[in-house]
Amino acid sequence: MGLCNSKASSKPNLYSPNEELKEDPRPTKSPVNGTNGVHQNQNRQKNQQNEETEELGKFSPFFPFYSPSPAHSLFSKKSPAPSGNSTPKRFFKRPFPPPSPAKHIRAVLARRHGILKPNEASIPVDGAGLDKSFGFSKHFANKYELGDGIGRGHFGYTCAAKCKKGELKGQQVAVKMTTAIAIEDVRREVKLLRALSGHKNLVQFYDAYEDQENVYIVMELCEGGELLDRILSRGGKYTEDDAKAVMVQISNVVAFFHLQGVVHRDLKPENFLYTTKDENSQLKAIDFGLSDFVKPDERLNDIVGSAYYVAPEVLHRSYSTEADVWSIGVISYILLCGSRPFWARTESGIFRAVLKADLSFDESPWPSLSAEAKDFVKRLLNKDPRKRMTAAQALSHPWIRNYTDVKLPLDIFIFRLMRSYMHSSTLRKAALRALSKTLTVDELIYLKEQFALLEPNKNGSIGLDNIRTALMKNSTDAMESRVHDFLASLNALQYRRMDFEEFCAAAVSVHQLEALDRWEQHARCAYELFEKDGNRAIIIEELASELGLSPSVPVHTVLHDWLRHTDGKLSFVGFVKLLHGVSTRTFAKAQ
Repeated sequence: MGLCNSKASSKPNLYSPNEELKEDPRPTKSPVNGTNGVHQNQNRQKNQQNEETEELGKFSPFFPFYSPSPAHSLFSKKSPAPSGNSTPKRFFKRPFPPPSPAKHIRAVLARRHGILKPNEASIPVDGAGLDKSFGFSKHFANKYELGDGIGRGHFGYTCAAKCKKGELKGQQVAVKMTTAIAIEDVRREVKLLRALSGHKNLVQFYDAYEDQENVYIVMELCEGGELLDRILSRGGKYTEDDAKAVMVQISNVVAFFHLQGVVHRDLKPENFLYTTKDENSQLKAIDFGLSDFVKPDERLNDIVGSAYYVAPEVLHRSYSTEADVWSIGVISYILLCGSRPFWARTESGIFRAVLKADLSFDESPWPSLSAEAKDFVKRLLNKDPRKRMTAAQALSHPWIRNYTDVKLPLDIFIFRLMRSYMHSSTLRKAALRALSKTLTVDELIYLKEQFALLEPNKNGSIGLDNIRTALMKNSTDAMESRVHDFLASLNALQYRRMDFEEFCAAAVSVHQLEALDRWEQHARCAYELFEKDGNRAIIIEELASELGLSPSVPVHTVLHDWLRHTDGKLSFVGFVKLLHGVSTRTFAKAQ
């Protein structure tokens, strides 16, 4: 079972609510001993464990499914307790830079190749060797010379290295060296990095190597530091324009992941690096150790990520790509006000705050920020994932779309909505057409750009051929195997074409419109149009047949409030329910 990879009691919070950021609060890291161990005093161990037990208990009463994070289970008996008082505080100082793991890694390589010097530090290796079926290159040390350590991940270290031969000769690269405990995660990460390629805001993957104990992932070296460091250096204060520059890049690359069928699952400022130290340097997404492939209708159920950025549905064990969008929302909140939206002193406390999702925009600096900026954050941090914007839609939001060089990418969400529309009843299609006619100019911008990306013909219509071309044009190796499934689900367009008016009906999201303050106006206006154009007397059995209800469903119980008793026409309540469609959950409740 995957678990949340952040533990508040042993890793202090980075931001305190409603206060400025002043110093880098990340805890100091100790040198590695073994694949996942650290030397420390046993009394401090015991004290830390007692404190953690007192604060959190073995299991949270609020989350019976939750047990401590992987970091805790792997390192709790070997991790140093925080210096001084172990209770998390609002601000933390880093008194000295964390020791570099590079010399230990170099020692391991030297020992493996029989050139270990006397008294040189080494990492004892435990457990069995790697699965030999990886098929990665074997001679890492022949091609690369390791340099200083530059970071530490969940299960390994990242070092700078210099390429000694080949196409990259003389070039500095980053090498992620993993521990043997995370073999399956490594296998998946390499597969993802190889499949995802070609995006300017994604770290470039070069190659993967293996030996008897470890895997080495060779990537582009980003020397500009973490987004987190820049946030800290500014005291947590970004202007709206500066925040937009960051959010455009993050939203763009996340929309790319999602189009390819990949969910990152650990988006946070630490996992975005600047390529150079230049103020206008490009951001690159990194660390796919917790990422996974996900099908359009698939729901993931393992709890992974970092506590402050985890989405509510992840804690409920049923989520998909929308969880990444929540994380984007948390990052945007931090950029704009310098504090975290959900804060507590313990991990279970953070989770309670996330599930409550009670955002406040009353305190400084929110009153001085634009209404569009606040709306942008609200629509990303909606507790209901169905009502949340997608990463591509974020780029068409009024707050961000006029920023320099914003190009809307193809949104995978469009195809999911179109497929649902194609399988809907005639009555529901008519209701969706009425709703689409109520969309404002702002709401139509996104749909117009998505329609244009499908490259309609001169008559302004699209068919299956247009969709195939658009998917293939935007796909990488990660997506190519899924293109056939998408096309099969939209097979009805093989025999006819869809104009922009029908596309709007097919691609409008009822749930997302419900999240808007003007939803009631949308629904009432759409119902009036439906009354004029398509509402007619319907007997309840006909409605059940129209909606495709099985004979076992108690239709009079499920549909009794859908029709007006006066004339047998669809009521307003029935119209709104029809827009959503009838779900199996509705049937289950009725039975």
